[in-house]
Amino acid sequence: MSISKKTQLTHISPDGKAQMVDVSSKTPSNRTATASAEIHGKPQVIEAIYNGQLPKGDALATARIAGISAAKKTSDLIPLCHNLPLDWAEVSFKSNSPTTIQVTATVTTTARTGVEMEAITAATIATLTLYDMGKAIDKGITIGPIQLERKDGGKSGLYVRNGENKD
Repeated sequence: MSISKKTQLTHISPDGKAQMVDVSSKTPSNRTATASAEIHGKPQVIEAIYNGQLPKGDALATARIAGISAAKKTSDLIPLCHNLPLDWAEVSFKSNSPTTIQVTATVTTTARTGVEMEAITAATIATLTLYDMGKAIDKGITIGPIQLERKDGGKSGLYVRNGENKD
């Protein structure tokens, strides 16, 4: 994807310096984003995660808390993100196969900018937590893909991965 000269880069000032986007003129609106991440490992590590049988304890509960905490701290981790008042954050888990767990994070706010980064951060950190807790059984665990699944609200409207999008 090339960027035309007419395109205004929102995180670059006219003199070429990184900057936070000024959202002060935007009207606050309801915004929601959902992201997913996957962890892939040997069947015995995936089973141990689900059955709470890892040496470090209950991985799903720990990963859920880690993901929610990460959503709340996204602006501390991503330098140009706005610090948003989150109304809700949820992290859930689903086994897609004997070797895969899908982590899904949904975040909502009423704010001037969206919560895509918060949802992606929550899914990522929850998945990293599962890796950390499962590596004693399987150091070959892999993570990915990590992706935005859905977002709604704000000027750009609805986005659904592999779905109908409205602008």
